[in-house]
Amino acid sequence: MALLPWFLFILLILALLFLDLGVFHKQNKVIAAKEALLWTMFWVVLALLFNIFIFYAYSHNWLGIGLGEHALKSGKDAALKFFTGYIIEKSLSLDNIFVIAMIFSYFKVEGKYQHRVLFWGILGALVMRGAMILAGTALIQTFDWMIYVFGGFLILTAGKMLFSGDEEIEPEKNFLIRAARKFFPVSPKFEGEKFFTVLDDGRKAVTPMFLVLLIIESTDLLFAVDSIPAIFAVTTDPFIVFTSNVFAILGLRSLYFALAAMIDQFRYLKLSLVAVLAYVGVKMILSHHYPIPTGLSLGIIAGILCAGVAASLLASRREEKARRPA
Repeated sequence: MALLPWFLFILLILALLFLDLGVFHKQNKVIAAKEALLWTMFWVVLALLFNIFIFYAYSHNWLGIGLGEHALKSGKDAALKFFTGYIIEKSLSLDNIFVIAMIFSYFKVEGKYQHRVLFWGILGALVMRGAMILAGTALIQTFDWMIYVFGGFLILTAGKMLFSGDEEIEPEKNFLIRAARKFFPVSPKFEGEKFFTVLDDGRKAVTPMFLVLLIIESTDLLFAVDSIPAIFAVTTDPFIVFTSNVFAILGLRSLYFALAAMIDQFRYLKLSLVAVLAYVGVKMILSHHYPIPTGLSLGIIAGILCAGVAASLLASRREEKARRPA
């Protein structure tokens, strides 16, 4: 496996992230829905441009891409699998938006500080997901039967999501929160954007904002455990898995601000995500004997998501009409 493409890709992502925070969002402010939509479009377009690079890189083995034992050999196949993996991870990350909204609401985090917290949360998520992807890829490439384990896990996760009620934020039960409170004093109030502060008695302490960051990191870890195995149903090429996953979560911050005010309108989105997880789980289990073409899977997943969004919007419109005076 060539290491240069990995190094250059990580360097590119870090440069984009710090350009985002250090230049375009240097000042703390509330992100308006219009601005958030434009940033969401920017990250989507960037992912599509990178997919063009994937096509040519795998077609001509740029930087040694596509030469590894488990790498894809066709540029067309690599681009299709990247896009399918991107759609799967992007759709499954939508559920994370609902939880982030509840975390900010529970802790009463001011809107102007939310972008900065999400920035550091996503930076930590990239590290965790990268480690999990490398470990998962190694397991599948070493043990063929792991694909069945991952597939069964996704089906169980879909069932759990289907029958679970609304999530509740319970910081006192979070392991990271308990550990932080055990080793560090916690200041009684927010200190703006700061994660650390000094108490009146001179002790160093963490702020409630740091606890918010810990909860966001821990919830992303849980979502990663559910979502990362899903992309292995598409490919086990580690570079495709990692890059599509990274681009899927890069736009999560802007997508959150774009959808935060409309979250309640997407009531059937959860059912769509359940169906996507279940389908991907079945696809993984069948992959060795009855492989489903990637193009067909992309169409099925897109259809499931569109159906969920359409049903949600129609239900909201009917309710709005019912509330209007005759």
